[in-house]
Amino acid sequence: MDPILQLKLRRMAPADLDAVVALDAAITGHTRRTYFERRLAAALRQPELHLQFAAEGGGAFRGHALARVLEGEFGRTRPGLRLEVISVAPAAQSRGVGRALHRALEEAARKRSITEFHTAGAWRNHAMLRFLDGIGYQLAPSQIIECGLHDNPALARAETVTSPSRDKRGDPNDWSAPAANDFEQLARDVADVRLLSAKDFEDVVRIDRHITGRDRRAYMQHALDETLSESGVRISLSARVDGIMAGFVMARADLGDFGRTEPVAVIDTLGVAPEYAHHGVGHALLQQLFLNLGALRIERVETVVDRLAFDLLGFFYDVGFAPGQRLAFVKTLAAS
Repeated sequence: MDPILQLKLRRMAPADLDAVVALDAAITGHTRRTYFERRLAAALRQPELHLQFAAEGGGAFRGHALARVLEGEFGRTRPGLRLEVISVAPAAQSRGVGRALHRALEEAARKRSITEFHTAGAWRNHAMLRFLDGIGYQLAPSQIIECGLHDNPALARAETVTSPSRDKRGDPNDWSAPAANDFEQLARDVADVRLLSAKDFEDVVRIDRHITGRDRRAYMQHALDETLSESGVRISLSARVDGIMAGFVMARADLGDFGRTEPVAVIDTLGVAPEYAHHGVGHALLQQLFLNLGALRIERVETVVDRLAFDLLGFFYDVGFAPGQRLAFVKTLAAS
């Protein structure tokens, strides 16, 4: 029998890192060790939020799949699974390895009462689109929108307000230098925007509950834990008006999801307290976020919005977002 077809599927382990990085580099032409190190470390730290499988055949590493549990990202109301990476060694492609890996994810998801898969793909990646079509994915009722930070109008508005004194302390939100500097500040007449911290948790839950009508404490706790534990992707912010929490944005920077090879920031959750809506708090949060991303040399940010969420789409379009080059897909598992 063909050794490739004698597959053994198992949970991914830290010892698989070198094989995963080598396989990925053979496919993409780029080495993304840092990304995979972070994903594997996150899975060990929060195993309840990650599913990661490896495929072996004929004594060789043949493929891997990484997925993360969705709790409340992008305004979700029920749990799902986000397929982030599924890769098969070139010599084993078109032999059912990718399908086997996805079936392993499906079986594990069912055990967690998760019946919905989400993923994304570049519309020009015809091979991946054929694969997703073949295993039952459909276009999702949501839109991926993105924003380039170069010549962004919102960023330009923020940069018109500069430090009033060259002797002042550096902006605490600017990570581009460890000491004081003259980094442009966001206008403080709208809100005091700063890094999200552990003490902001109850305020975040309160604002989110007012917006969604649901208590998503578990999701917010996981998201905040990730924000505080992964210093390399700490780009979540809070906004206060007269000392009162008025809004927040939770975002992450990653290099690798869905085959991306350039650093991208993803906005998972944006919330403004109803009493502060239409007062510029959301714009202030994104202006500061864009400034921070520029300091980190990240040039693109994206998010996912329901196609019918016209108010939210209008807000994002106003700060420079537009439809992206990737499509959102969903698969609902059949009842077992």
